[in-house]
Amino acid sequence: MPKQAQYDWTDSNIIDDVVFQEEDAKQFQKLLSSKEETAGEGSVSSMSTGQVLKGRIVEITKDFVVVDVGLKSEGIVPINEFTDPSELLLDNEVEVLLDQAEGEDGQIVLSREKARRQRQWEYIVNHCKEGSIVQGKVIRKVKGGLMVDIGMEAFLPGSQIDNKRIKNLDEYLDQEFDFKILKINMERKNIVVSRRELLEEERISRKAEMLEHIQEGEIRNGIVKNITDFGVFLDLDGIDGLLHITDMTWKRIKHPSEMVHLGQELEVMILHIDREKGRVALGMKQKESNPWEEIEMKYPPGTRVRGKIVNLVPYGAFIEIEPGIEGLIHVSEMSWVKAVADPTEVVKKGDEVEAIVLSVQKEEGKISLGIKQTEKNPWEDIESKYPIGKSVQAEIRNLTNYGAFVELEPGIDGLIHISDLSWIKKVSHPSEVLKKGDKVDAVILSVDKESKKITLGVKQLTQNPWENIEKTIPVGSLVKGVVTKTTAFGAFVELSNGIEALVHVTELSDQPFSKVEDIIQKGAEITAKVIKLDPEHKKIALSIKEHLVDENKVNRDDIVVGAAKPRAAAKKKKKSSSEEEVKGEE
Repeated sequence: MPKQAQYDWTDSNIIDDVVFQEEDAKQFQKLLSSKEETAGEGSVSSMSTGQVLKGRIVEITKDFVVVDVGLKSEGIVPINEFTDPSELLLDNEVEVLLDQAEGEDGQIVLSREKARRQRQWEYIVNHCKEGSIVQGKVIRKVKGGLMVDIGMEAFLPGSQIDNKRIKNLDEYLDQEFDFKILKINMERKNIVVSRRELLEEERISRKAEMLEHIQEGEIRNGIVKNITDFGVFLDLDGIDGLLHITDMTWKRIKHPSEMVHLGQELEVMILHIDREKGRVALGMKQKESNPWEEIEMKYPPGTRVRGKIVNLVPYGAFIEIEPGIEGLIHVSEMSWVKAVADPTEVVKKGDEVEAIVLSVQKEEGKISLGIKQTEKNPWEDIESKYPIGKSVQAEIRNLTNYGAFVELEPGIDGLIHISDLSWIKKVSHPSEVLKKGDKVDAVILSVDKESKKITLGVKQLTQNPWENIEKTIPVGSLVKGVVTKTTAFGAFVELSNGIEALVHVTELSDQPFSKVEDIIQKGAEITAKVIKLDPEHKKIALSIKEHLVDENKVNRDDIVVGAAKPRAAAKKKKKSSSEEEVKGEE
């Protein structure tokens, strides 16, 4: 039998050119099938992209690692995908993923990184489920959260990063943590994880353990996690505790931020535990002795103390007389002579002042103090200093609708009521007769020591002209005056003694007229008859008409008397003539 030619049996084109004997046909077919099977095992076409293969490192260069995976040619892997330096050894067996069947230079492109991720995905699918715990490293920020390397990339939503408020995501980068798998999406091959759930579970576990072992009266350390107006919340290693503002210090503070800040570590005492509700009340001041314990013996009423003004409020000032002990100086206890509306009128924050203890309320933690008690009360002997009837000179300090306030001496004021300014003039406002800053003479009318009130009068310096009015200008007498005002019902006249009188419209003239101004004008000097006096109501009625009638009557009488005298003289003359005739006859 002749020797067969040597051919590449994988090339099917040769079959068309070679003629075999019939008996060799079966042998050829068998040989061809064998060659095809052999070629299929090492052929790239028999491998699918994305398949994980085992290979052997045959060469290591600066940038690449050459791996023989049993294909027609070796594949290359970027050297930076070998994160573990111990893997970079010749003849070392590694798993790689077929990334490209043929790269740009015709070589097979492999990936160590993708193989590792694929194996990790397979591991997670086969060994993990939602709720499993995995370890990972935060690798970068993305929209809505962070990406975590758990062997493959997983998404960590921003809401699941921590159980506290996050200020900066950068502080989590490159950090390794444990994560809980929240969701596995098989179709998309993505995973969502949470760190917050693990932290919460840990916190709940620690809280339960803490509540089981913690005891009232213990001293614990806590971290300030929140500050409110009413107190501070501390993290006591898994359990939250409230440090109320009233339990922070024995002294008064307006806000907890005066003493603590966020993140500060504090040593506190456990005051109360509510295990059912998981609440713990804390205290700081309880670690020290209560300075109020013997306060009543230390500061009995009448004790003179000295301290610094530490706080001002609308109703007074707080003075610290020793650390943790403050007393209140009420505005009413700041001055004997001044009505203090605002404590800043007398003191300011930081001032060193002396005060007298007025009262102590130990249970309420209150001490009442007074500044004015350190000085003599000028009202103590006010009655003897300013007896009723005493004439004084005072400065006008203020004018009001109802009178004028005057200063008798520093801190001692008195009031001249508007009704005590004049006996005879109707004063509508004190400014008509007084001016602020002027000195005025007055007389003391009354002194009220308890109410701290002194009343004075100006008109009382002179005699009341109304007391003897019936004697000085009796009804029927004639008076002179000046018209000060005209009205539809008459005219007001100021008499020589300053008293104002009224001439009613019906008493203006004995002749007919249409209006007051036709008869009399403002400023005119007149003479009138007093026709009515009312001292009680301080009223005087005058009549020009009666004065004119009386005057006219007198004039008529003078005329009549003047006419009668000539007749009498003639009669007398006639009589004389007759007498002379009689005598002549004689």
